[in-house]
Amino acid sequence: MTSGPTGPDTPTSGPAGGAFRSGFACIVGRPNAGKSTLTNAIVGQKVAITSGRPQTTRHVIRGIVHRPDAQIVLVDTPGLHRPRTLLGERLNDLVRDTLTEVDVVVFCLPSDQRVGPGDRFIAQQLTALGGAGRATPVVAVATKADTVSKGRLAEHLLAVAELGDWADVVPVSAVDGYQVDTLLDILIGHLPPGPALYPDGELTDEPEAVMVAELVREAALEGVRDELPHSLAVVVDEILPREGRDGSDGRPPMLDVRVQLFVERDSQKAIIIGKGGSRLRDVGTTARRGIEALLGAKVYLDLHVKVAKDWQRDPKQLRRLGF
Repeated sequence: MTSGPTGPDTPTSGPAGGAFRSGFACIVGRPNAGKSTLTNAIVGQKVAITSGRPQTTRHVIRGIVHRPDAQIVLVDTPGLHRPRTLLGERLNDLVRDTLTEVDVVVFCLPSDQRVGPGDRFIAQQLTALGGAGRATPVVAVATKADTVSKGRLAEHLLAVAELGDWADVVPVSAVDGYQVDTLLDILIGHLPPGPALYPDGELTDEPEAVMVAELVREAALEGVRDELPHSLAVVVDEILPREGRDGSDGRPPMLDVRVQLFVERDSQKAIIIGKGGSRLRDVGTTARRGIEALLGAKVYLDLHVKVAKDWQRDPKQLRRLGF
């Protein structure tokens, strides 16, 4: 995996003179296993979108954690699953490619659900990679530990341990912070000695346009029917400073952000827009708050919804939409 830019003050040793550690950790799990929420909790700031709907993540989001003794880059992948579309196959390929390039793998298994076929499928994938000569350690994480009783959590941890030969098994709650720091310590312990890979203070290396698109997707997915998440793609056409609003006249600078939302059917377009455009306005209001915080400027957000029939199964349309 390629490293990011480093500066002349890049640390090479920890605070007590020990070796500074750095590297990449890949977070995997079946869809809706709490991967994005865990990424945000470890980083301490939102770098990956979250939703109650499965398969929210479409891109490999990198969140960067800076400590005096280490720097760890978290790679939040789409959920590994048995693919039913060309899009699903490509997302799985993306995860497998990522797994071959990291220093430690975090395997998320939600505590509020019993270990099932999806978890076993991923465990087999991880085992197969190990059989191919891959010695990367895998840390199994029981996410959402706050949602179950102690007895149920203990039962879940035993089931997780029986799935594979894991380097560690850790219960965690990203919501209340339970054992998040403990998990971070364990992950850093698996990293090799090395200099920082990114400048201090940088939290993600995702391009702004990708982050803007993800914020719009997150807002659009709130409170919609189950069919929509898999069928929604978001493309940012442009992010441009508004003419005459560059801040030089004392007024806050403003950006014009134009975004297209693609769905597969007219019925899905109606869901996104809502009666009289009410739902699309709500999506715009919610997304704009996150985009303004991300870009540090006032934003005029221009949203358009279009139908791209069966785009998940069309190689040409997948390329056009960035997959």
